[in-house]
Amino acid sequence: MDAAARRLDSFGKLLAHARERLALDIGFVLWDGARVPDDLAPEALAVRIADEGAVAALVRRPNLETLANLWAAGRIALVNGTIFDLVKQRPKVRTKDFLKTLDKTLTLTTAARFFTVSRGGPWPLEETPDEAPSSGAPSENKKNIAYHYDVSNAFYALWLDREMVYTCGYCTDWDNDVDTIQRDKLEHICRKLRLKPGERLLDVGCGWGALSCYAAQHYGVIAHGVTLSEQQVAWGQEKVRRLGLEDRVTIELRDYSTVDGQYDKVAAIGIQEHIGIDNYPTYYDTVNRVLVPGGLFLHHAITRPAKRDDKTFRKKRAEFALLTKYIFPGGELDHIGNTVTMLERHGFEVHDVEQLREHYWKTCKLWHDRLVANEAAAVAEVGEVKTRMWIAYLAACAIAFERNTVGLYQTLASKRRRGPSGLPPTRADLYRDTAAGAPSAAPNGGRAVPTPVRSSVKPR
Repeated sequence: MDAAARRLDSFGKLLAHARERLALDIGFVLWDGARVPDDLAPEALAVRIADEGAVAALVRRPNLETLANLWAAGRIALVNGTIFDLVKQRPKVRTKDFLKTLDKTLTLTTAARFFTVSRGGPWPLEETPDEAPSSGAPSENKKNIAYHYDVSNAFYALWLDREMVYTCGYCTDWDNDVDTIQRDKLEHICRKLRLKPGERLLDVGCGWGALSCYAAQHYGVIAHGVTLSEQQVAWGQEKVRRLGLEDRVTIELRDYSTVDGQYDKVAAIGIQEHIGIDNYPTYYDTVNRVLVPGGLFLHHAITRPAKRDDKTFRKKRAEFALLTKYIFPGGELDHIGNTVTMLERHGFEVHDVEQLREHYWKTCKLWHDRLVANEAAAVAEVGEVKTRMWIAYLAACAIAFERNTVGLYQTLASKRRRGPSGLPPTRADLYRDTAAGAPSAAPNGGRAVPTPVRSSVKPR
């Protein structure tokens, strides 16, 4: 038996031993086609390891970055299942009990056999530069936004809803499809902002323009959306022309901090994650500057739980650091306590705070499943590396929201002034089944929405 064969035999024995001790149901497929256990069914969930260099790399550098590279390159993959299926296969034995019964000699001998083996390749993520919190400069903001959002409009269209909404949906029923939850989310936002015909709406970080167009169609507002993604602007502007909304909707390539003018309402749906904690004062001051006295501001952002102090809070866990390096450069998350504090410090009165964590769990799961279903088309559009990274990222987000390690809050505030806020005495208006006047039926069992202000406009 040569050295390569001894390595393969030793590694197979170690996997079988560890699998037995952990009482796992998942199996393994090795680079020579061998299966662990030997009688692993062809349809069973398994981890496929494409080459011995992948094992050598993990032996020498056993961390998430190594695993991410191997996953992106397809050198470690799943057979007959998804990341969600893998996560369900939790060990039935506690870690400390497992370590007590682990064959230390077999483990160390196997590791030693691989220690000097070439790690092989490819390593598609290795040239990714180190990531740091955003300085807040518009040029840096644009670079960070382009990295994530200018991947390909066709790619995003494979797994987002038909209106290309890339933020947490709103589930009036947990079983609603992606188009329904995103339409209901747009409606929920418009109701929270109490939009009225003729009002000026600023849509900060407008994405592909879904909210701006919806609010103009269904509530008669004059909407101005800003984003730093060139591909989003191109898509959004074409949509505005197609819907005949040129007189009521503008989509502009612009940094949020440079916006001027005055607006009755401001929506910031999923932009704060890109701003950076040190730049929050600029963000809140900008909104306060452009909002009319008493105007409403809806802030929608992902959060993390607060820690015992700010220094501890700002330390990134390894998995979050991986996410910001490879998926969202410059990204940072707030905690809801600081969100409310910052709003009050910067001249706002807070009215409502709504947690939508479980809604985002469902949204990310739907996105993941749609991308997996369209994986071949995605690979053809953006390549295997990008596709595999986005599949892992969407699965990781869904798992994080499901496990309550991150949250999603919508916070409604108004520009502080003396006297009445102008809001209704209750929140019953947010949950009415029909709008005043002649409501239009919502498909798929969703909530009815108001009839468009201009009936000649034909929604997509």
